[in-house]
Amino acid sequence: MRHANTTAAIRLSSSGSKAARDPDIIERVNKVGKLQAGIATGCREMEAGMNEPIWNKFLTERDKQVFTSAGYGMRQGFGKRPALLIVDVNYDFCGDKPEPILESIKRWRNSCGEEAWEGVKAIQRLVAAGRAKDLPLIYTTSERRPDNWDAGAWAWKNSRSRERVSVRGTGLHGSTIVPAIAPEPRDIVIRKLKPSAFHGTPLAGYLTLLGADSLILAGTTTSGCVRATVLDAFSNNYRVTLVEEGCFDRSQASHAINLCDMHAKYADVVKLTEVIAFIDTLPRGMFDLPNARARSPDAARA
Repeated sequence: MRHANTTAAIRLSSSGSKAARDPDIIERVNKVGKLQAGIATGCREMEAGMNEPIWNKFLTERDKQVFTSAGYGMRQGFGKRPALLIVDVNYDFCGDKPEPILESIKRWRNSCGEEAWEGVKAIQRLVAAGRAKDLPLIYTTSERRPDNWDAGAWAWKNSRSRERVSVRGTGLHGSTIVPAIAPEPRDIVIRKLKPSAFHGTPLAGYLTLLGADSLILAGTTTSGCVRATVLDAFSNNYRVTLVEEGCFDRSQASHAINLCDMHAKYADVVKLTEVIAFIDTLPRGMFDLPNARARSPDAARA
């Protein structure tokens, strides 16, 4: 892919035309080259056996044939004006430190254990790429009354649902987004009670205000809040890209199978390297973002 970019540049420069010296054309060529390089990296990983879908080991040969024959899993591609959406990457779902999940859930019942912190590393890179291009960065987290009355249906399916969301001895509140990817003042933080980031929140209105046509999404849990958000985004005709390394779950099987199902029907599951390569091609300053100077030190809250 580097060769393709170099060849294009040589053709432009050798033409001797005015277009060959046009900064806009040169910039477009460079952007295409970056995207091609990202795709090439993904192809090399695939050839090396690194990019085999995580869900393949859970599928039967019949399953694979059905998906192929029925036409599922076609790549839809990125949108033109993407917003980044980070779902529920807080202490509740990560715990307060990397540790085996069976240890972490003794204190944080919703923790995804060590896998959560591997996901956080990927999300850090995603967030940095988005900030460099001034893309909208939207976070979700939970918010409950102190008496947990508004847990509602959550209380019907978990015997530990009455536990307080702050863990004694840590001083940490479960709904706090982990510091490694903490929101900045101009970012948008949406507080929600149910799995989908769209349910009972102003997210759809914010995306309309921003003029976003697509979402690049990461977070947790893959089988719960991520999936619910993807389905609602799909239902509202947003293109959705899921960053594979940036999604995590407490159940390995649920994580893999839900990625499989979403990739088949509702979203593209894409490697982080390719997502960052795409973001690098975008112009900076496409969006009218919140004015951090006009707001309190806390991020915009909803």
